[in-house]
Amino acid sequence: QIQLAESGGGSVQAGGSLTLSCAASGYIYTNNYMGWFRQAPGKGREGVARIHTRDGGTFYADSVKGRFTISRDNAEKMLYLQMNSLKPEDNGMYYCAADGTVYAGVWTPRYWGQGTQVTVSS
Repeated sequence: QIQLAESGGGSVQAGGSLTLSCAASGYIYTNNYMGWFRQAPGKGREGVARIHTRDGGTFYADSVKGRFTISRDNAEKMLYLQMNSLKPEDNGMYYCAADGTVYAGVWTPRYWGQGTQVTVSS
């Protein structure tokens, strides 16, 4: 059983930066994914970035490429999301996710955190 706890959300002005952290407890599979999703008010949850826990391979949504960087520390069981050049459209609740399955390029996580709010003002 994996438990995920996000932190680091907050309010920033457009162009600012935030770093989200996710602390994972319990057993972490070393051949699977961890990543971040977000959900804006009135919209569905969308994948932001994911990283393979063994080989470090990453995937980013087009909307965040070049601005966000995902990283992990397997020994400390931590996942990070460095967010730069934030835009109002980045507003939302950000969720840490882990494990699960990938089919046709779509990752469906098994475990979810409770989320941390990111608010970007223009």
